[in-house]
Amino acid sequence: MTRPVLVRNLVAVAAITLVSVGLSGCDYWPPALQTQIEQLRSELQTVTMEKAQLQNQMASFNKVKEDLQAQVNDLSKANQDKSTMIASLQNGLTAAQGRLAKSAKVAPPKTVAAKPATKASQKTPVKKKTPAKATVKH
Repeated sequence: MTRPVLVRNLVAVAAITLVSVGLSGCDYWPPALQTQIEQLRSELQTVTMEKAQLQNQMASFNKVKEDLQAQVNDLSKANQDKSTMIASLQNGLTAAQGRLAKSAKVAPPKTVAAKPATKASQKTPVKKKTPAKATVKH
């Protein structure tokens, strides 16, 4: 009977040992594994720093993008306003040319005679100014 008791005690001790090691965790790591773990930790730290830098760059790029988008929106609105103004001015010019053509057809003979006189006065020669002589200092 001693043998089954001894085996039972041995199994109980082994079970208790396994449970206590399992609960407390094993702190032994082979040196090669420790080196790999440290290497991975340093790589993780480096990658984490790079990630933070990239996130900062992305935030600044997003801010620049928003600023540029606001400028594009402002310029698009200004372009639309200028296009509207140009269309309005073209319509006004077309209307003025139409009125001018109508008034030229209905104009009295005096107005027609006055036009050549104004053209003749525009053809008067203009005196050219001579440039002043520059003095050179030595």
